[in-house]
Amino acid sequence: MKDAKPDDVSGLPAVLSHGMGMDAVQPSWPSLTLDEVARLLRHFPLAGTVTRLDWHSPRPFSSACVADTDSGPLFIKRLLRAIRTVDELMDEHRFMAHLRANGLVVSEVLSASDGNTAFADGDWTYEVQRLGQGVDRYRDATSWTPFLNCADAAAAGRELALLHLAARGYDAPARSTRLLASGFTLLNAEQPQAVLERIQFYIQQRPALIDYLAPRDWRADVSRVLLPFHARLSPLLHGLAPLWTHNDWHASNLLWQVEPAPAAVSTVLDFGLADRTCAVYDLANAIERNLIEWLALPSINGEQRHLVHIDQLDAMLDAYEAVAPLSALEASALPALLPLVHIEFALSELAYFHGVLRSPENAALAYDTYLLGHAAWFNSDAGRYLLDHLQRRAALKTLQGES
Repeated sequence: MKDAKPDDVSGLPAVLSHGMGMDAVQPSWPSLTLDEVARLLRHFPLAGTVTRLDWHSPRPFSSACVADTDSGPLFIKRLLRAIRTVDELMDEHRFMAHLRANGLVVSEVLSASDGNTAFADGDWTYEVQRLGQGVDRYRDATSWTPFLNCADAAAAGRELALLHLAARGYDAPARSTRLLASGFTLLNAEQPQAVLERIQFYIQQRPALIDYLAPRDWRADVSRVLLPFHARLSPLLHGLAPLWTHNDWHASNLLWQVEPAPAAVSTVLDFGLADRTCAVYDLANAIERNLIEWLALPSINGEQRHLVHIDQLDAMLDAYEAVAPLSALEASALPALLPLVHIEFALSELAYFHGVLRSPENAALAYDTYLLGHAAWFNSDAGRYLLDHLQRRAALKTLQGES
């Protein structure tokens, strides 16, 4: 971002966005402007008056900024209405309110004059939050990049366990969002034919997927790449209790307390992918998002084990289990679910890239590299190395239970 020129509206550097690879790209959506934020905050009685915009987010699927106001700094986020309606955003906010009521520190969402915690204007949907407490140490980190150290991995694992404990008793049904969603509806069937039928129904509800997949034999691809992993997961599904979860547990979605050492999580951010899944699904997502350097894999032709951060994995899981121990079945389900945990988001991302952004390049990456390629990687030496490590942890837990 060093070469970015000043933005004509805010005076801040022009926003570059995280892309599907290592390089920053031009954003898909226009930056929030001072006038736009001022108009928006008139609908939020507790927001106060905006004085300046302090920072623009590089996240790719929305536009967001930190705004200084006379009531304190606010985080403003704008999404295309086709991605999230007011009601869909409020699904996230109700879950956040439950977590807050049960002791987890999450950002405070402000209410508009009509009582809703989201606001629609034209093609856009907005949310306004108080800036959370803590240091945004991973502000510029992209998905699929590791923690800075094992202490941070442990802190994240402990906080995820606290979130899962706080989430108990929240019994809202699974969300019905169509784009950029991470759920557990496609895999949660014992028979492979049922998985194919669920994927078929999922595609039929999304015209962009119907169009993109029409010339592709997706059933053959799923049967070849995904269903062998599902066969390992299927016998364990009965032991995975439903739970509302975060589903985007990356270091950049956490604010940090850095003093006194060691670091600790001070605020949990970004519930955009929260949904009714299960604790193991959320743990698998946390591993997939933080502990495998996916973006570096294409440039490495030989040994890839160093791109799998086993030390951080153990730190995160040990800290998690110190607060919320996994059952022997859940520990066995973790390596079975890990190669598949990405598929629902990958399909929804494919629908977004093909149907909303109309980007053939990114749509191809979503299907070939993300949906199929990430799963197939677990058949590689490095992928088996990771799964074998998790399976050894599960076997040890089983032995400890029998002793």
